[in-house]
Amino acid sequence: MIEKRAYAKINLGLDVTGKREDGYHIVKMIMQNVDLYDTLTFEANDTGEITLKASSPSIPTDDSNLICKVARQLAEKYGVTKGVDITLEKRIPVAAGMAGGSTDGAAAYKALNELWGLNLTTKDMCELAVKLGADIPYCIIGGTMLAEGIGEELTSIKEMPSCHILIAKPPIDVSTGWVYKELDSKDIENHPDIDGVKRAIEDGNLYDMCDKIDNVLERVTAPRYEEIGKLESIMEENGAIRAFMTGSGPTVFGIYDDEKKAKEGYEAVVNSGITKEVFLSAPITPGE
Repeated sequence: MIEKRAYAKINLGLDVTGKREDGYHIVKMIMQNVDLYDTLTFEANDTGEITLKASSPSIPTDDSNLICKVARQLAEKYGVTKGVDITLEKRIPVAAGMAGGSTDGAAAYKALNELWGLNLTTKDMCELAVKLGADIPYCIIGGTMLAEGIGEELTSIKEMPSCHILIAKPPIDVSTGWVYKELDSKDIENHPDIDGVKRAIEDGNLYDMCDKIDNVLERVTAPRYEEIGKLESIMEENGAIRAFMTGSGPTVFGIYDDEKKAKEGYEAVVNSGITKEVFLSAPITPGE
């Protein structure tokens, strides 16, 4: 049996710079893993079947789940006859802009590479992964990364400065497709300064980094869902240097320079009654 932790991500800056002919958007963003994770276990079987059990009944356990897609892709490509029984303990909020599905898929690549003895390199796994999802290659590598192209062109940068991160996902579902469609209809004049965020991280300047973090998708999502702005205000009024939306939303994260402040922010968000999905976390660089 192999157990893997699948870590969530936040965006320390997200810009959309164009659109390809095939409909994929061209992005420039900085991704960061946080210490919030799903746990997956993998056990080989001799039946040849791929099975998935999940802790939440809302999570599909058929071939629509990325975990199963990864397993079938690898089995078909490499002629694997053994099956696998997979169990998913879900902690990362669903449809939250935190790559919860992609990171589970990434964990499946790494675990099945070991379990089935495929001897794939990280590059091999990333080349297969991008066919199933643009965020999966990042989730395979993890850490602090500049992502370009459709998200698959990755450049490792210095780890972000040490801090505490408060995460809150309001109980609303945001359609990523809708967000990008709405963005396409807007004339965006002020784009996020992703290079500035990158420089601040490499300088180790937490405050400059927070000053420059921006997410172009928030210009679409926040006006429609007032919970996003409310959560950001609560966090900033209770000690956060800044608070931002991650991905296409609706999850908000606040960055704190002090653990006590982060805990006070946590209590304030919980007491607001806006959401029950609230987490205290920190930036991490996952190991293998």
